[in-house]
Amino acid sequence: MLTIIQKLASLKFTLVGMVLLGVGASLSYGNPTDIPVWVLVVPMILLVVNLSAAILTNPRINQQSGLLVFHVSLLVIVILAAVGRLTHMDAHIELVVGSVFARQNLQEIKSGPLHGGNLDDVSFVQGPFSVQYAPGMQRGLTHSQVKIKNKRGEWQDKVVGDDRPLIINGYRFYTTFNKGFTSVLTWVPDEGEAVTGTVNMPSYPLFEYKQDNRWTPPGGDEIKFWLQLRTNMDEKNAWVLEQGSSSGVLVVVTSANRYEVPLGGFVQLGNGRLQFDDLRMWMGYRLFYDPTIQWMFFVSIAGVMGLGYYFWKKMNVQPWMVEASVAETSKKMMINDNHSTKRNVAMEDQS
Repeated sequence: MLTIIQKLASLKFTLVGMVLLGVGASLSYGNPTDIPVWVLVVPMILLVVNLSAAILTNPRINQQSGLLVFHVSLLVIVILAAVGRLTHMDAHIELVVGSVFARQNLQEIKSGPLHGGNLDDVSFVQGPFSVQYAPGMQRGLTHSQVKIKNKRGEWQDKVVGDDRPLIINGYRFYTTFNKGFTSVLTWVPDEGEAVTGTVNMPSYPLFEYKQDNRWTPPGGDEIKFWLQLRTNMDEKNAWVLEQGSSSGVLVVVTSANRYEVPLGGFVQLGNGRLQFDDLRMWMGYRLFYDPTIQWMFFVSIAGVMGLGYYFWKKMNVQPWMVEASVAETSKKMMINDNHSTKRNVAMEDQS
């Protein structure tokens, strides 16, 4: 049994695990949906087995407390990384100002096979936001205001940004460069009930030159939209993108005609009336979930401390002090010898 464990602790086994992990990392780059998470998890399991065997059988590791703490921490980090890949979740969502987060609106969902987070209890309302731009269209800070309910059921304001996530039930929401304008429209058919919804335009100002989209009303023909915007956009100077300083006219194009509909206006289209109720903005978020992040941080600190203690003990501070003391004593003796030599020479000269 011991021989088998010693073979599992071989550096050749370590090399195989590292090569497989490198291949898995290259295949998983960009988190594609068609690559299973096991290309990363399986090499991690092999490295866990290898490292565990090394800790058990190598006296240079298990008989030195500093190295033991470092290798155990490294082992736990690999285990946490594997668990994180099995339970993680990544997704994107576009939230219109005034709308409530809903799980069914998530896009590009990528999650591990063991993901079990409580996403159904996540709820917040998207508020207004602003994005700062420096000269040359360099995007700066994003301030996205949201409302969440605290433990007492009261609404609480939060500000979210690219580096200031909104954290609810372990899910982290980060703002992205993806944001833009949306048209709030109401379709009133000649027969039936009115329908109100939003049509998001492409990201702004990235696609400032093509703010268009299309929509097919219930029982009607496809309608093409083009939003003529007026904002603070300035390519040469600093400016702020926000809803309060923006306005627009909605261009409605059908197979037969073209209409320009101002905010609050409407147009009659065959079997119904289309109303341009409001101009709002939408913010794109990246959702990220990994329950092992905080644990990995603390374990990493423990590993660094263990390795630091090992090197401190190996270099041993005490001999340095002894050597310094010996060197200082030798220096004093040399000075005393020089003084004695000078006195002897002076006495010889006097005689």
